[in-house]
Amino acid sequence: MKSESKGTARSSKAAGKTKATRRKFLKGAAVTGGFAGLLAASDKLGAPFIGTAKGQTTTWRIQTSWPGGVGLEIFKDWANSIVEKTDGELAFQPFGAQDVVGDFQLFDAVKNGVLEAMNPFTLYWAGRMPASVFLSSYPLGLRNPHEWDVFYYGLGGLEIARDLFAKQGMYYVGPIHHGPNIIHSKVPIRSIEDFRGRKMRLPGGMVAEVFQAAGAKTTLLPGSEIFPALEKGTIDVADYVGPAVNYALGFHQVTKYISMGPPGFMSLYQPVDLMDLTVAMPAWNALSPQMKKFVEAEVHVYSDWHHAQIQKADQEAWKKFEEAGTIISRLGEEDVEAFTKLAVPRWYAWANKDKDAARVFKIQLDYMMSGSLGYVNPDMVQGQALNL
Repeated sequence: MKSESKGTARSSKAAGKTKATRRKFLKGAAVTGGFAGLLAASDKLGAPFIGTAKGQTTTWRIQTSWPGGVGLEIFKDWANSIVEKTDGELAFQPFGAQDVVGDFQLFDAVKNGVLEAMNPFTLYWAGRMPASVFLSSYPLGLRNPHEWDVFYYGLGGLEIARDLFAKQGMYYVGPIHHGPNIIHSKVPIRSIEDFRGRKMRLPGGMVAEVFQAAGAKTTLLPGSEIFPALEKGTIDVADYVGPAVNYALGFHQVTKYISMGPPGFMSLYQPVDLMDLTVAMPAWNALSPQMKKFVEAEVHVYSDWHHAQIQKADQEAWKKFEEAGTIISRLGEEDVEAFTKLAVPRWYAWANKDKDAARVFKIQLDYMMSGSLGYVNPDMVQGQALNL
């Protein structure tokens, strides 16, 4: 890598062992995941009990958007651990991308009961719910995982997300971090001008519109279809997730270059690409209050673990790209400024698609304009207005 300047559910155990097991797990998960609040919560949660007849296991079929690599491995390991953590009361049966339905059919599959739950990239639902554009990172918006945690767990984002999905007959359990997205290409991308005329895979929504404004010819593809599209020449540039997953998918075999933002800002357009766990409302409502609290806490812990393990794998993947001869280029600060000018009008265009999108974006805009962040100043948004 050269550098340039610019499962199957097991039987339930005796109920008397459940409480001790739950507390042991939650305490260990809190230490491992860094979610210290679970230590206190474990005593309150007690033993989750669904109340299924004769102690039968309730199994949720869950499909992820991960098509392979460390992301899919971590997801399956986590899903397969649930039955033991709940002493057989609840089990997650994991499926990889495309295993049951297509990636973009997950929403309907959960809504209509084909699956009990999904672990998608939240941004995929921009066409159905404009507000979902602001439930995951967007060009030049919130830029670090902790800022998204502040939005969700401090500024009311979680409650709004749950309200939005409830209107669709689903329960949004919580966000799941994984990391920034990067760009692979067959030609070097050293500035915003180099995107002009390029056939580029993007996740759609606002992200695609910003690159279209920069002159790219964009197309929407799920992760599993990117490699063959690059191999056939249908596209010559592709955004997807981080280096570990992208290396496992073979992108180094069909591209020579990786483009990122300036040092410390890997991705200008999706620096914190969030996933989530969303459950069909009937499946969610079948859980006891205690089990609901457990699943919510478990997803929060899983988010921390998922993020850390993928970042670890990314460090190892950079060495593999180097051995493959991949060339890294970074955009400059002038490109950040140019992308910002393209992004700001599209923030407002998407926010004004409906009242829900507007109220979500307003929370984030106020945060970005605050003394805590300062990403946005009044001059940057002059002439723009929100229809609240």
